[in-house]
Amino acid sequence: MTRVNVGVDPDDIASNPSANRHIQDVLSRRAIIKGGTVAAAAGFLTTGPAASAVAAEPRGRKPGRPDHGKGLLGFKAVPAGTADAVVVPEGYSAQVLIPWGTPLNSHGPRWKKDASNSAADQARQIGSNHDGMHLFPLTRDAGLLALNHEYVDTRGLYADGDEVLTKEKVDKALAAHGVSVVKIRRDRASGAWEQVDSPFNRRVTGSTPVRFSGPVSAAHPELRAAGDPKGTLNNCSSGHTPWGTYITCEENWNTYFGTEDASWTPSAEEKRYGVAAAGTPYRWHEADERFDLAKNRKEVNRFGWVVEIDPFAPRSAPVKRTALGRFKHEGATVTESKGRVVVYSGDDQDGEYVYKFVGQGRWRDWIRRGRSPLDHGTLYVAKFDDDGSGVWLPLVFGQGALTEANGWKDQADVLIRTRTAADAVGATKLDRPEWVAVDPKNKDVFLTLTNGSGNGGKAGPRKPNPYGHILRWAEKGGDNTALSFKWEVFVLSGDPAYDKTVKLGPEAVHGSPDGIGFDADGRLWIQTDISNSSQNLASKGYDNIGNNMLLACDPETREIRRFLVAPRGAEVTGLTFAPDGRSLFVNVQHPGESTPAWGEPTVDDPRAVSNWPDFDPAGRPRSATVVITRKDGGRIGT
Repeated sequence: MTRVNVGVDPDDIASNPSANRHIQDVLSRRAIIKGGTVAAAAGFLTTGPAASAVAAEPRGRKPGRPDHGKGLLGFKAVPAGTADAVVVPEGYSAQVLIPWGTPLNSHGPRWKKDASNSAADQARQIGSNHDGMHLFPLTRDAGLLALNHEYVDTRGLYADGDEVLTKEKVDKALAAHGVSVVKIRRDRASGAWEQVDSPFNRRVTGSTPVRFSGPVSAAHPELRAAGDPKGTLNNCSSGHTPWGTYITCEENWNTYFGTEDASWTPSAEEKRYGVAAAGTPYRWHEADERFDLAKNRKEVNRFGWVVEIDPFAPRSAPVKRTALGRFKHEGATVTESKGRVVVYSGDDQDGEYVYKFVGQGRWRDWIRRGRSPLDHGTLYVAKFDDDGSGVWLPLVFGQGALTEANGWKDQADVLIRTRTAADAVGATKLDRPEWVAVDPKNKDVFLTLTNGSGNGGKAGPRKPNPYGHILRWAEKGGDNTALSFKWEVFVLSGDPAYDKTVKLGPEAVHGSPDGIGFDADGRLWIQTDISNSSQNLASKGYDNIGNNMLLACDPETREIRRFLVAPRGAEVTGLTFAPDGRSLFVNVQHPGESTPAWGEPTVDDPRAVSNWPDFDPAGRPRSATVVITRKDGGRIGT
């Protein structure tokens, strides 16, 4: 989630004017609190004594996992904390890898701790604010690490700050966005990982030439802007495909555009996506007409897509896959069922929706033909019903409300205006839908809802919902291509000291779940993104929770334990494992950003909140990848 400075997070401001029902409306009439979870009341609970502890498996399939015996969580939970450090369990160690500004190769420009690197330097260095990532193995001890760079801190990126904005500064910011692909290698003796020189090492930035593919072409009238299409921005979570490519997702792309032209007014569609004249904290339009809404209006429509990158083809252009729709993609979780590809994606803003793309035919057949499985299929949006059931509504031109008589032109129009199409078919509003994870054992789907304004009654999670929660659903027949499902609230996040409906113990208390993913053993890993405007504040109900964290969960028992605590002002995001499960990679994003609990960094003192990871008295905080290993070399989490 993007945060430039302390204040209101853009994701928290709803731009959905539809009368569609909110998830809180559903919860308020159909859920009850049981054993620390909100479990469906209508035909969803077990009927014996176990009903007081755990909700039943969603109907339509057998339980997906045998008894674990000792359980999946074999580590001692770390306490909540406020230290300016990465804290991991006893017996584990944390190694900092590829912080912002690391040169792509050994001959590249060195990091300058006073932030005086040029735009040209930054284009050959690791980008800023690491987010989603995936490790593509080459051998047991080497692989290509692809990772996103979501945004920039406008006060930390430049040696003299951003009060005076120039084209060079805009170019440097563009170069700090996007994606890095680097080869990393593990030393067999020490277990430590290092970046190594490789022809695969590359940067994709906000200025890299890109292609469009699928129902919306770059030549579409709504995408005709000055110059050829280039760049990817606000790359949040990610995904990876069975055919070995990386997926990066454009989230809060609207925040990069603005104008000083008082005659410019937003259209209904621009309003629906939060595009506004003064909506940008970056002010790039002051120095680069590409981002001026009055001078280059259609450029904004080139963003909001899922972007596919081939990490093994460093000269290939990133491709924006338009069949997956245009919105604020938090991530794109790819799974397959019956040979078909399925992609889940949340739209991270208060009151928005969760989507699913189902590929047409077997994905291997498309690959054999030299065509992309992501260009051929149907995009759906979810509707959650009162009785614990749900359906996927197709976003297809000519079906339902999406007809020419209702003002729709063709399928490209539906995909460019995905949010409005979802409004029209009656999708269910959610509290900031974020990452999606699919259980590899039984194909259950988990969705994090970070927080939101809320809209429910006493039995619903909250109104407002400052802590968020996690949904779980089982697609009919365990088939992820199915168009109906059974759902429940898997865990209600929060602090029982402030909300008695929360039944989490001290080792599990958390707020604002965001990143989520499974390891090969079936553990569900949960990362938090407590806003810096709330972090550690009693006035926000977050003083007992401490800094952001990574937790591990046994999906069967629902036991949750805190595994890692991040430095001050930081978010924990990104999640990938070495093939042997003995190294866990996570990202620490925006350490040291403004927070009322600790202070506000300035150009003269960028270390006011955090000095992680360098702790250089003349340096500044830097986002970085962190590698977690067990000191005895064992598998993570055991």
